[in-house]
Amino acid sequence: MTQSTKIFSRRDFIKVAGMTGSVLALGFAIGCEGKKEGVLTSLASFDPATAKEFTPFILIDSKGTILIYNHKPEMGQGTFQSMPLIVAEELGVTLDQVVVQNTVVDKRFGNMSVGGSYSVRGSWKQLREAGAAARQMLIEAAAAQWKVNATECDTQDGKVIHTASGKSATFGELVTAAAQLPVPKEVKLRDPSTFRVIGKSVRRPDIINKVNGTAQFGIDVKLPGMLYASIERSPVFHGKVKSFDDSETRKVPGVKFVQVVERNVGLNKAYGVAVLADNYFAAYQGRLALKVEWDNAGVELTDSDKLYERFRNLTRTEGMVAHKSGDFAKAYAQGAKKVEALYELPFASHAPMEPQNAVAHVTDTSCEVWAPTQVPDEAFDHLVKFTGLPPDSVKMHFTFLGGGFGRRLLDDYISEAAFLSKSVKAPVKVIWTREDDMTIGPFRPGTVSALKASLDAQGNPLALQHKVVAPSIMYSLFGAQDPNHKEDSGAMEGIADSPYEIPNVSHHNIYAETSVPILWWRSVYSATTAFAHECFIDEMAHAAGKDPIDFRLGMINKNTKMKNLLLSLREKSGWDKPLPEGWAKGVAIWQFFAGQAGHVVYVSKQGNGVKVERVVAVIDCGLVVNPDNVKPQVEGGSIMALSAAVKDETTFKNGMTVQKNFNTYRMSRINDSPPVEVHMMPGGSEPEGVGEPGLPPLAPALGNAIFALTGKRHRKLPIDLGAV
Repeated sequence: MTQSTKIFSRRDFIKVAGMTGSVLALGFAIGCEGKKEGVLTSLASFDPATAKEFTPFILIDSKGTILIYNHKPEMGQGTFQSMPLIVAEELGVTLDQVVVQNTVVDKRFGNMSVGGSYSVRGSWKQLREAGAAARQMLIEAAAAQWKVNATECDTQDGKVIHTASGKSATFGELVTAAAQLPVPKEVKLRDPSTFRVIGKSVRRPDIINKVNGTAQFGIDVKLPGMLYASIERSPVFHGKVKSFDDSETRKVPGVKFVQVVERNVGLNKAYGVAVLADNYFAAYQGRLALKVEWDNAGVELTDSDKLYERFRNLTRTEGMVAHKSGDFAKAYAQGAKKVEALYELPFASHAPMEPQNAVAHVTDTSCEVWAPTQVPDEAFDHLVKFTGLPPDSVKMHFTFLGGGFGRRLLDDYISEAAFLSKSVKAPVKVIWTREDDMTIGPFRPGTVSALKASLDAQGNPLALQHKVVAPSIMYSLFGAQDPNHKEDSGAMEGIADSPYEIPNVSHHNIYAETSVPILWWRSVYSATTAFAHECFIDEMAHAAGKDPIDFRLGMINKNTKMKNLLLSLREKSGWDKPLPEGWAKGVAIWQFFAGQAGHVVYVSKQGNGVKVERVVAVIDCGLVVNPDNVKPQVEGGSIMALSAAVKDETTFKNGMTVQKNFNTYRMSRINDSPPVEVHMMPGGSEPEGVGEPGLPPLAPALGNAIFALTGKRHRKLPIDLGAV
């Protein structure tokens, strides 16, 4: 889709089409320019005047053009392919026979947000029913023409086929009659054993346009008369604008406006000084020329060393008991062997490759926004509230996202663009710099875990306690009804629901206040707590003198899913095979709200350091919609986890972020990324999470491997592999 592409709202579409003619329309999008390549076929031959709407996802015109709407933002996780693929399966077509288009926000699509590894599993039934409804209507139309029983017909490759007689008719030939039929309230879904495209490796339709540069990301959007905005923000968290001198800024050619701007961060507000110009270079140069005096009165000047000292001290308190069984204190005291450890995990930047940006055009009577967002429906609601306009006058477009990782679950950058557009009465494009993105946050919260366990004389686990000290994302963003109850149950994800059957456990969440802005990060708290928990399980295994996988298997009897996953991981990784000299291995598994996965990591000694040689991952994601979507998601999660484990942390000094760009907050590159083998557990009647489960087990598996190799236990990330 090029920058000149126009996607109409349903209201626009109805006005143009007049709702006449012979088109079966179950959703629609108009306007697609580009090369005639596969699923991104041009819609030049499409006739909008023949449209009729039924349900939100599918459109078929009288020429047989099939359009399937994607209602979930695409940020690399594959929704642009997986969402329409589910519809196509029930409809009876393959993706190379359809056109895929992003939609605009429409409440009839239901939840349009992407997060929590929930897109496919959350839309599975809804999308299947949409495709099945269209299939049933087409079949009924054909059966009536042929005077046969509809149960004797099926759809395949864009046709309805009567099996007994061999008669067939294209969808285009049937839409006139099908459009007259009522949309069925109940539909019969295909038996999964008959699936033709689900479960197969299918090409992603967005790849061609991303490769040739025609895919439209938020940062690509341009409007006539658009102004560019670059915003100077307080380098200290929560600082406010006291005054500013823009005399030099206004001398920069192209600068049009300079003004204070606000953005919404949950229930909180943040402020900056925006420079608006007719090109981005002028806006940025004008920003550099600004002289701003900040008001930091009453603001905590956060320092990482002091912050973690406070976190460690909090481990001595009880906090909130998240889960308890048996009598931990008694069983711990009776143990023949005892293990204790303290784990520290850092704050982290989301660091998507595409910095935050948005384009807004707000007038007295309308509001239209284009943005790479994970929450288009939530952003829409906020725009309605901000502008005071009726919902029919607000239009929200989501573009492709150059990475999300949870950062774009917050629409603060969209509120900035809308605020400025309304103020200057012109279209405005806000672009954050890389430094803005990395220093302002919000960030993944750091955590400290204190763990204690005891074993009997035979090395069997008797008791386990895990205390998690963590700031609360929910309280930080939205507050709480009870200010004395600030703990975030999410901080215990995967711990309270552990598959390990230990008779006496006591798990605690301890609220740690911080002024650092925090937000959900890929796999949320599991990105930190899994490292502490699974490394400590490994410590228990070594104290018991048992093989780490055998030790884990001995504690899993009821949770057959995780037991089978661990057994598969043992087999796929070749755990029991002899290792080359100077090699070692480590294992970790994790189950939480997003799903379940496990890793085995192989490392070797390289001089004074360690090299990660091989990573084997097993994921149980239920029914697999497209293996070629699952594999890169697990690979990407593993490499993202590796970066956070061995590269750089986010630290703070005097209330400011120290790491400002990729030179000090490094990512794993191709030359230092190990091969990642991905295996999917067979079976499952419905899809489960994919995007996040492949991240948490990597770091603890690596830490456990390094211990097996060197005898040194690393309880703080990141680990410097060059000096292990």
